[in-house]
This record gives sequence, C-alpha cells and structure tokens, in this order.
Amino acid sequence: MNMTDPVADMITRIRNGVRARLVKIDVPASKLKVEIARILKDEGYIANFRLIEDERQGALRIFLRYGPGWERVITDLQRVSKPGCRIYCGKGEIPRVYGGLGINILSTSRGVMTGRQAAKTGVGGEILCNVW
Repeated sequence: MNMTDPVADMITRIRNGVRARLVKIDVPASKLKVEIARILKDEGYIANFRLIEDERQGALRIFLRYGPGWERVITDLQRVSKPGCRIYCGKGEIPRVYGGLGINILSTSRGVMTGRQAAKTGVGGEILCNVW
C-alpha cells in the first residue's frame, strides 16, 4: 500500500477506531504523528498514547477516550491540508472549529500546536486537521 498521506491515514484510523468503540489503535509512528497525538491528549480527546519500538519505524499506540456511558469524546476528525492541496493560514485568520467547540491542529514554524496556541503565539501555519 503506497502511503501518500500518513497523517490522513492516522486520522482515519482514529475515526474508525472511535466509531468501532475500540480501546486502542496502532499507527506507524512519525515525529509529526507523535506531536498530533500529544495535542489530542493535552486537549482531552484521547486518553493516552505510547511509542512502541519495533525493527522498522516503530508504532504509535493511541488509547481512545470515551465518556462514562461509552459516549464518543471525538465526534469527528477532518484532514484539512492534503499533500495535493496544502491549506495555510496567517496568524490572524486561524478558523474556528465547530463554533469554538473543536480544535484545529496547525504545523507552524514553532512546531505543531492548536489554532488557539498559534493565535496566542502569533504564528500562522499549515492546518493539518480539525477535531471536535
């Protein structure tokens, strides 16, 4: 399987995992995916994540999070910027997600951060995905 967009693959696996009510999912690891997982954890969308070493590139195990009655914490994830069509925004034009209820994850010159952090830091960047 040729992987042109590993981040979209990760997002799809999380989305499918949440819909199937899985406790954990594994995705091939990369620095960018670890940063995205860190933000999802900091913002309370996933329970935890762990890097699993193997002979190849390693795996990123993501522990999904649900409410007390197994309600989904993540309603949906959307890939915004794609390899064929990158989407960038300046520091003053970071869009709100779901009326401020969701978050967007940006790749900026100062690292990967949420849209809120980017606006606070005063940087724009590439919008990787939206989560709500």
